[in-house]
Amino acid sequence: MALHASFASLSQPLLVRIPDGWFLMGCDTGLDNEGPVRRVWVDSFLLAATQVTNAEYALFLKDLDREPPSTWTEDSFSHPSQPVVSVSWFDATAYCSWLSDLTGRRYRLPSEAEWERAARGGLDSKLYPWGNEPPLSRPDYAQRWINGPQPVAQQSPNGFGLYDICENVHEWCSDWYSPSYFASAPERNPRGPETGERRSSRGGSWRHHIKISRCAARSSIPPDFRYADYGFRIACDL
Repeated sequence: MALHASFASLSQPLLVRIPDGWFLMGCDTGLDNEGPVRRVWVDSFLLAATQVTNAEYALFLKDLDREPPSTWTEDSFSHPSQPVVSVSWFDATAYCSWLSDLTGRRYRLPSEAEWERAARGGLDSKLYPWGNEPPLSRPDYAQRWINGPQPVAQQSPNGFGLYDICENVHEWCSDWYSPSYFASAPERNPRGPETGERRSSRGGSWRHHIKISRCAARSSIPPDFRYADYGFRIACDL
């Protein structure tokens, strides 16, 4: 019991309250799956300030005696403060269930709408969390992400206090993916299609040519895939 309580205290993430409200979701100048731009309401929720780190994920592995990700011991991915990578959607949701059982709070993955609302940081109609200036304008852009993701929270947060949003690693979302879903989705708290073959993800990747994504950019892969640029950030109900 003492060990379980210790894990609970060590594994509690820093959470940021994302205020409820309307925002403009999507991008008319991006890919077809990002449009049309529409007003979407998202209820208030909590989102982790950073992507789940190796140090946090290690507690989950130890407590449940689970096998680590395939890249766990590689130099480019093993720093305790780097985001955990090579985790499937199922691994990410298992982590959320474990943390919920441990703490008594309902942790989960964010929906795509919640993620984009949070990523924008209160800046509607802007391409990136900071505005419309291109990624190459960001401090030290050319020196970052040489062989893998950076340790989290090395740069300034967005307007809501979130670090590395739109960059570092792709982040799993809760939704099934459909390229046309948002053209007919409900305007309040959309949660994605009922079924699908791929799960949605958001954010940029350390190994892409352009390392930072637009807030509206969407991606997806099958939920059992594990890639070295896929991690996650957890949400929590209020």
